[in-house]
Amino acid sequence: MLCTVEPDVDLAQLEAELAEVTVAPRAAPAWSRPVTRGNLDAVAAAASAGDTAATDELLSYLRPIMVRFCRTKLGRVRPISSADDVAQEVCIAVFRALPTYQHLGRPFLSFVFGVASHKVADVHRAAARDRSLPTAETPDTITFAENPEEIALRRELVEQTSDLLQTLLPRQREIVVMRVVMGMSAQETADAVGTTPDAVRVAQHRALNRLRRTITR
Repeated sequence: MLCTVEPDVDLAQLEAELAEVTVAPRAAPAWSRPVTRGNLDAVAAAASAGDTAATDELLSYLRPIMVRFCRTKLGRVRPISSADDVAQEVCIAVFRALPTYQHLGRPFLSFVFGVASHKVADVHRAAARDRSLPTAETPDTITFAENPEEIALRRELVEQTSDLLQTLLPRQREIVVMRVVMGMSAQETADAVGTTPDAVRVAQHRALNRLRRTITR
């Protein structure tokens, strides 16, 4: 009759050995300085993997871009928040999102522009709610503010422009606003919408031609 002999196992020792086993940390993707549009996605991937140097370089590169973007988007909105403050909020939001950010094929900069757009929209909403116009004292000099007729004409122009933009496809409208209204470059617009500068120029050309045809009807 055959019998089997169970080996003596020291469970305490086995548990101790297992406790000493460590999982190797995820290696950060390779990246190189200086940070450019060409290697931005690689730097972002490294930052997402926990590379502190890549994170510092990434945020330093993004901040001036976000300041320019916020200044353009905020325009003449009363300074509830300055462009620098909003840009700082964008960088903080990006920093907090890095550990869970997933690179799904779209440029990282398009994600950043999306965050910035939400932050700017928050400022516009806050400005719309704040109807106060504080002044230190009553001005005693002639001002050149718009009179009621000029305000009415400007509003009419804004409404007409808005109606014209509604005749465009969503992507065309987005590109026209970024290029013509906000003054963004073809490269910045391409990064924001996730396409190429050439595609942006083609879409802009078609959109403007469509607007011309609409106006001349």
